[in-house]
Amino acid sequence: MTHETDILIVGGGLNGPVLALALASGGLRVTVVDAAPAHTHDRPGTDTYSAFDGRAYALAMASCRALKALGIWDRVADKAQPMLEIKASDGRAGQGAAPFFLHFDHAEIEEGPMGHMLEDRYLRGALHEAMAAQPLITYRPGARVVAQDTGGARQACVTLDDGSQLHARLLVGCDGRTSGTAARAGIRRTGWDYGQTAMVCAIDHDLPHSGIAHQFFMPAGPLAILPLPGNRSSIVWSERTATAAAIQALSDDDYLSALRPAFGDFLGAIRLAGKRWAYPLNLTLANSFIGSRLALVGDAAHGVHPIAGQGLNLGLRDVGALAQVVIEAARRGEDIASPLVLDRYQTWRRFDTTMLALGTDAVNRLFSNDNPLLRAARDLGMGAVSAIPGLRRGFIRQAAGLSGDVPRLLQGRAI
Repeated sequence: MTHETDILIVGGGLNGPVLALALASGGLRVTVVDAAPAHTHDRPGTDTYSAFDGRAYALAMASCRALKALGIWDRVADKAQPMLEIKASDGRAGQGAAPFFLHFDHAEIEEGPMGHMLEDRYLRGALHEAMAAQPLITYRPGARVVAQDTGGARQACVTLDDGSQLHARLLVGCDGRTSGTAARAGIRRTGWDYGQTAMVCAIDHDLPHSGIAHQFFMPAGPLAILPLPGNRSSIVWSERTATAAAIQALSDDDYLSALRPAFGDFLGAIRLAGKRWAYPLNLTLANSFIGSRLALVGDAAHGVHPIAGQGLNLGLRDVGALAQVVIEAARRGEDIASPLVLDRYQTWRRFDTTMLALGTDAVNRLFSNDNPLLRAARDLGMGAVSAIPGLRRGFIRQAAGLSGDVPRLLQGRAI
């Protein structure tokens, strides 16, 4: 069979480019098909992508290690904010945090900060710069897949909206929670809607955040305040869907007035920075992470509640696992898209992602209410965890992405 490429990746957001770079580092030819136009990912400083827009990611230490191993981290490290502490507590708007809370300090582990906050514009731009410099990667922006066939002998074929076709040994869907790649393969999904919407923005504040990430569990949904460089923080504010829609419709001044009672005054006066975004929250798990000559990665395989900030980190663990499995199979002379090879990837990742998805679901259900008995129980539970050094250290390592069967890439090692 004649293939234009070894692996064809559908989706050019974040997981797709990282996977392409990881596979290319192992000598494989990769094509990335991206529905977004090319200028969407331009580096800051260009006319199309110069403004701060409020979007940022909490990258666990293991994710930062993966980016470093691929040569990306050095491009963005000076724009990242270390997360030195995490504080999580029950709260009610206008009443402040509960007396018992979780407190994680990076000083309790030897490796360094638990993670870093990094703006979307810097990470996305650096990834696309790196792809452009890698001769084994072909990037097809502004192209949509309208059909796919993965049943052919030793190849997958996709048809683009311009009528052209691409052939590869393996097709990978990195195209989000409503993955067309999964749908065209007949892969069903399991999940439910939370009746919540996450409102995302950035806030300038008068007082320094000291590198501390805060998670307040409000009755309607969690509020995360995550440190960015300078006196600025990223906000992920979950509310009931109808309430969130009403808040999003407000002017910027009225939006701030609605936020202040939940945010509090511990960082002084606050002001909006950048744009405001809103995302409906749901849980969605693909019933299979693989198909005939096909694998799913990131949100295409699993979409979880943002309560633990693990969405992108989960996707990067998928990237590390799939790249390691495929590269090692290629070195052994195996068919990289055989059921045996792809099942290694699914076996590695499915249990981990399902457990985390169900865990975040349980935490959201436990905390997104104002039941006084549950409130007392969970506050005591958080206080107990925070008071036991061994248990607390285990949670810190989990948050940093250092626990479990960590792919070589996320250990900071070449595959």
